[in-house]
Amino acid sequence: MQGLLVLSLLLGAVLGKDDFVGHQVLRISAANEAQVQKVVELEELEHLQLDFWRGPGQPGSPIDLRVPFPSLQAVKVFLEAHGIKYTIMIDDVQTLLDEEEEQMTAFKTRAASTDTFNYNVYHNLDEIYGFMDMLVAEHPGLVSKLEIGKTYEARPIYVLKFSTGGNNRPAIWIDTGIHSREWVTQASGIWFAKKITQDYGNDPGLTAILDSMDIFLEIVTNPDGFVFTHKKNRLWRKTRSLTAGSSCVGVDPNRNWDAGFGKTGASSNPCTETYHGKFANSESEVKSIVDFVKSHGNFKAYISIHSYSQLLLYPYGYTKDPAADDAELEGLAKSAVTALASLYGTKYKYGSIFKAIYVASGSSIDWAYNQGIKYSFTFELRDTGRYGFLLPASQIVPTAQETWLGLQTIMNYTRTHLY
Repeated sequence: MQGLLVLSLLLGAVLGKDDFVGHQVLRISAANEAQVQKVVELEELEHLQLDFWRGPGQPGSPIDLRVPFPSLQAVKVFLEAHGIKYTIMIDDVQTLLDEEEEQMTAFKTRAASTDTFNYNVYHNLDEIYGFMDMLVAEHPGLVSKLEIGKTYEARPIYVLKFSTGGNNRPAIWIDTGIHSREWVTQASGIWFAKKITQDYGNDPGLTAILDSMDIFLEIVTNPDGFVFTHKKNRLWRKTRSLTAGSSCVGVDPNRNWDAGFGKTGASSNPCTETYHGKFANSESEVKSIVDFVKSHGNFKAYISIHSYSQLLLYPYGYTKDPAADDAELEGLAKSAVTALASLYGTKYKYGSIFKAIYVASGSSIDWAYNQGIKYSFTFELRDTGRYGFLLPASQIVPTAQETWLGLQTIMNYTRTHLY
């Protein structure tokens, strides 16, 4: 074991990557509001370098926390002292990272077409952008690539447009990977893109959608963060922008939207994972979408894909007041999770963000809904915490396949309930 530890540290040093040797992910069960508040106190202790994978929410709702090895004893003593129960979900984070890295290295091949592209492994930004170019070249009458902006580090932000013609038709927005460490989402986005080209003309449901509507798909919504997860810190969530007066980097791009911006459910501290930024739309990655969606003006559905937790969420996150269309959104969510479960039996919960998970202000779907885009949803993909953000690559395709059934349910409903 000692030898493996040394090898892992050496590998990390050679690759220049942050290592997570001995880091554990704890699942904390806060039984009441007082215990939830105690866990919130932990969030403020910066020296512990804690990383909430699932933040504190309603009592009884699981809280998942990555604890660096040097902080483990202090955190466990704190929890035990306050009678807060916990279990160890992941015993050593680095072990999972090593397995993931090994698999990616083993399957590094340049695909000649999207038919030979490997959908069963995780890919880096260059490979994903290469895939997009191949898809456009293979289906020029159906797919085009739009650059909607540049990231903080000046990378292009690309969106794939699937259209059979016509001007400014009703449209559906789908994005994946706004939180860069949620790798199964970008991987699912790649699979969705291929699926759309395969199903048009073959699947009556998708054909009907694309005969009257356009689909816009942003596969890498946070390119700077995504590159950073590959080169330096696999568990990076935020953008890579610099905040004046702070040595901490990045903003949570899903707390940066102009919807309850800066309210509870986001942090004003630049060093936290849920830092909302100096002002709404401060992040170019967010502003690019805002400008694009507003200038288009005819989006009817807005779907943002995250991981993990197996949830289908709809507005609102920043207020407990139900959305005006709450009953319709709930009914559609129920239909979508039923369709999703029909393939592999994967169980999803559904509800408003506020009720189903936790208070979250400044989120994209709340913003979209407030823009008048009624069918605004967030998927939280597999799993429920066994692997968390480190879902094995063997689960990419099954995850994408089942999610597609939920997506199609929402898209079909949108088409037949245009407003």
